[in-house]
Amino acid sequence: MKHSRNALFFAVGLALALFIVACGSSTTTGSGSSGRYGASGGSTSTPSSASAMTLKTATLTVGGKALTVLTNAQGMTLYYRTSDTPTSVCSGGCASVWPPVLSTSMPSVSTALPGTFSLMNDANGSQVAYNGHPLYTYSGDSAPGQANGQGFANIWFVAPTTLPASTTTPAGSTTPTPSGYRYP
Repeated sequence: MKHSRNALFFAVGLALALFIVACGSSTTTGSGSSGRYGASGGSTSTPSSASAMTLKTATLTVGGKALTVLTNAQGMTLYYRTSDTPTSVCSGGCASVWPPVLSTSMPSVSTALPGTFSLMNDANGSQVAYNGHPLYTYSGDSAPGQANGQGFANIWFVAPTTLPASTTTPAGSTTPTPSGYRYP
């Protein structure tokens, strides 16, 4: 009986550690339907990578309010992580749950937006950022219009078109500071 209990505690601890590593850890870079958190809308996501990427927008209900958010060309909701810094982004095991939006060239957009896209050279490669925030999809979204990652671990949020500019310039950013936004 005691051996079974120890094995159970070990298994639960291991599962918790893997969850924390995959969903909330920061990794230092080498160079430079209805979600449980109140989001609803309208295949498991994989890293988005293309040389001529197009990003779009969609209106979702998030926290009881209609919000215009960024999506990839397939309509999958894009997210940002509040704990990202210029030297630390979601990569490795974390990126298997939160695939980074990658592109070898500046993405085009289907509509005029108040913010600016850039490319960051980080641990994931050439990652797309909006107003200085690296963008991701969520493996828990299986269809366009879902926002199941909204509020996850209190650090993952849908990327609205009104996302304020990052307070720091991402390392390796390939776009100059946009007019009207100030980076220290």
